[in-house]
Amino acid sequence: MGRLVTFVHVTGNDAVLVLVVATALGFDFTNGFHDTGNAMATSIVTGALRPRAAVAVSAVLNLVGAFLSTAVAATIASGLVDSGDVTLTVVMAGLAGSILWNLTTWFFGIPSSSSHALIGGVVGATMAAAGASAVKWQGLVAKVIVPAALSPFIAGSVAALGTYLIHRITRDVAEGPRAHGFRLGQVGSACMVSLAHGTNDAQKTMGVITLALIANGTLHAGASAPVWVVTCCAVAIALGTYIGGWRVIRALGKGLVEIEAPQGMAAESASAAVILSSTDFGYSLSTTHVATGSILGTGVGRKGAVVRWHIAHRMVAAWLITLPASAMVGALAYLVANGIGGTAGVVVIFAVLVLASIAFFAASRRPAVTPENVNAAWTGSVVPAPPRDEVSP
Repeated sequence: MGRLVTFVHVTGNDAVLVLVVATALGFDFTNGFHDTGNAMATSIVTGALRPRAAVAVSAVLNLVGAFLSTAVAATIASGLVDSGDVTLTVVMAGLAGSILWNLTTWFFGIPSSSSHALIGGVVGATMAAAGASAVKWQGLVAKVIVPAALSPFIAGSVAALGTYLIHRITRDVAEGPRAHGFRLGQVGSACMVSLAHGTNDAQKTMGVITLALIANGTLHAGASAPVWVVTCCAVAIALGTYIGGWRVIRALGKGLVEIEAPQGMAAESASAAVILSSTDFGYSLSTTHVATGSILGTGVGRKGAVVRWHIAHRMVAAWLITLPASAMVGALAYLVANGIGGTAGVVVIFAVLVLASIAFFAASRRPAVTPENVNAAWTGSVVPAPPRDEVSP
């Protein structure tokens, strides 16, 4: 009888672990399509790459980038919360907060930070389970809050200076070869951003799955991400990138600034430089903040460019509430799961996430933003107005 009870207990834990890993990979998928615009929005809007080709290239480079470093994964797994207070239920609840926030902002075309959604969800669930003392506040401030506050300004300044210099240096070059050269340069810099995104964002899910494996006793505290975790996360974020979050791509490419090829190259070069630098230092940077700061910087750096500051203010407001909002949802999800108890609680949270994902997808199809209309003229709405001949009398 004792052996039977032990067998059932182990089987139940393994089932919960499988659900948590599947949910983490689901988050990685949403991270991919939410952030495709960070790398490819400017290339798509200037015509340097066709929409489908852009997301395909970005997906491949995200896949490659995921294998290049594990510094950020280590920060997520051991630098933000005390792993001794983390259970599988806590990880599942944290993922619930991050996925729901990602889906909400994607639906409204707001390029918010998937990284901060994930961190907020995990921190909120941990606080609900073990109190504020389980959070490593110093690491949270140093590795997340400070980089989040500084990165848009750094990226924007680099992009503004780059845009000014590009226009000044190439002002006497004939328009034909100048445009051709900038398109090639923009493709190269967009590829660098995709590679950089893979090195930074794919690792965050690796860190969360590693945290779940430690909580389950499968790995010891301080262990690094196993190879199978790295491979699964790389594939998940690449698939999400290929799907393409067209609502966010449209908002980044058309909503903030009217971008030309020189600005696109300057924005992407600045983003790649800042993201790769942060990855090297193990900072869990928001690539969304960096890309948005770079795009705004190109508007500031080009004389006569129109910058839609009201759209930028809307995005900044979303950035400010991402951490607390995802933390609140993560904490609520933990309280629900823990109140139900055991495997059943985790299954309920998983079912809610599946139903919510289906509902968001169905709502986004009426009407949809697609590769065919992503570059339509900006009218203030995420979804373009239909062509005149398709408007009902």
